[in-house]
Amino acid sequence: MKIPYIPEDAPFNGDQKYWLAGFLAGLHSRLLVLEDNKQVAGTTAAATTQLHILFGSQTGNAEALAQSAAKAARAQGLVPVVQGLGEVDIEVFATMRHVLIITSTYGEGEMPDNAQLFWQAISASTAPRLEQMHFAVLAIGDTGYDGFCQAGKFIDMRLEQLGAKRVSDRIDCDIDYEEPSNQWIATSMPQFAASAGSSGTALENLPEAPVIPGSNKQNPYAAALITNKRLSGANSGKDIRHFEFDLTDSGLKYEAGDALGVIPVNDPSLVSLLLKQLNSDYETPVSGFDRSLGDLLTYQFEISEPSRKLIEWVGQNTTNQELRHVLQHDDKEALGVWLWGKDTLDLLQLELTRSLSIPEFVALLRPLQHRAYSISSSSKAHPNQVHLTIATLRYQSTGRVRSGVCSAYLAERVGRGEKPAIFISPNKSFRVPANGEAPLIMVGPGTGIAPFRAFLQERQSVGATGKNWLFFGDQHQEHDFIYRDELLAWKESGLLTHLDLAFSRDQSSKIYVQHRMMEQGAELFAWLEQGGYFYVCGDASRMAKDVDKALYQVIMQFGGMSAERAADYVDQLKKEKRYLRDVY
Repeated sequence: MKIPYIPEDAPFNGDQKYWLAGFLAGLHSRLLVLEDNKQVAGTTAAATTQLHILFGSQTGNAEALAQSAAKAARAQGLVPVVQGLGEVDIEVFATMRHVLIITSTYGEGEMPDNAQLFWQAISASTAPRLEQMHFAVLAIGDTGYDGFCQAGKFIDMRLEQLGAKRVSDRIDCDIDYEEPSNQWIATSMPQFAASAGSSGTALENLPEAPVIPGSNKQNPYAAALITNKRLSGANSGKDIRHFEFDLTDSGLKYEAGDALGVIPVNDPSLVSLLLKQLNSDYETPVSGFDRSLGDLLTYQFEISEPSRKLIEWVGQNTTNQELRHVLQHDDKEALGVWLWGKDTLDLLQLELTRSLSIPEFVALLRPLQHRAYSISSSSKAHPNQVHLTIATLRYQSTGRVRSGVCSAYLAERVGRGEKPAIFISPNKSFRVPANGEAPLIMVGPGTGIAPFRAFLQERQSVGATGKNWLFFGDQHQEHDFIYRDELLAWKESGLLTHLDLAFSRDQSSKIYVQHRMMEQGAELFAWLEQGGYFYVCGDASRMAKDVDKALYQVIMQFGGMSAERAADYVDQLKKEKRYLRDVY
């Protein structure tokens, strides 16, 4: 069920819209509860206790955990109501009595996009008191980034400040979150049931779809790689490639906006260098593992990016004064500069004050993680294939050629017809609008074009009549205009109403997609006023922030709004899910 919202052109003033928004959000919450009650009607009279499971998710992981928590809640006689944090009105939130919040952390300690408005609301001085609420927080993050699980920590602290009572202590989960989070959920649900006065009698669960290979990370699918084609020109500074995987007879389904998880294999040359540094061979046994050291370094652990544990151990046991100084002063920016271009081998080659045993070394490594890439095809256009658009990372440092763990694996070490392990990673927060008449504005420079290629294929396949506008760019038009023929054909056919290009290094002053947005600001704002959807995909650290600033400027300048009114306008776009980002 989708949360209802008030169209911008509805004949109500600001206060009326605000009141109606709260009313509709509350009605939506109650309807969700009624639906759940219908599903479990007749099972037990005690199955009436609500547990609101609210998720903040950038890529879909927290949402998947929320669904797992809902199943565990039913097993304890609770009636789960699952919603994204972006769908929750603060007035309705204040009426909730039992709340489980599951959230990821985006970037360097930031709230995921669909939790930002919720965070603003509970952070405000006007936020309601929550003495009647019983809550718990499950946070997922990545210790490889600063601000590990910071979003969950902030929400947990703020709810306590507002008077809410913890049912269970917060858990902070690293990238291998599945096992600890599911254990925590299993432990916490009986505590929620006891707090809510549930009888603990299990409710009937909804029928579950069979788990097929490729439907999750724990059960990947071996898909034949049938196309590996370079898109960027021979003289480009980048190696951007188009990959196609065969899904025939796999049973896998995906939607435009989803991501594809690829489980990589580490570079064998780096594995060999590490084994030599450790004075070991490939078949060296490792205590506590049923695989050899070579296998562990090839298939099970990250070796290109040093783990925090390894960095800290080396910092405590090295004569390298620069690293010791940076760690002792907790200078995160300086540490990032010092680590740039360095891998696990680089750290082991520093002068150490004591030796590191093989079991100690392995214990300091992080598990090898899948890489998630935005899918660049529509299953309606390519029902038996899934496409990716990936820039292959390569560089030289200290006399060695370095490469991306997964991008180079696909580009260089997987032959045509070989079968890498993949799985579909749904991203329900980044979808083509169901309304085929709605205008689409898409900003995706470089490989950020991937999901928008899928969106355009989707719109073409279903015969959507809405206008489509793409802002695309890269360094040089001659070498970096990927999917040129497709895009120009779509422009010629009318599928693409506008195609605005920004090639930054084809002139003396650099031009980026945000500059093109400003040049077309009047029409861009008009499309938003017509109910347009604004999408962004690509680099989070710079491009997405610059595009966000440009969007505010367009609204202020061409909408005649103050900064405060423009902020409200953008917030409304987010509430209506008309400003969506897939950034990394």
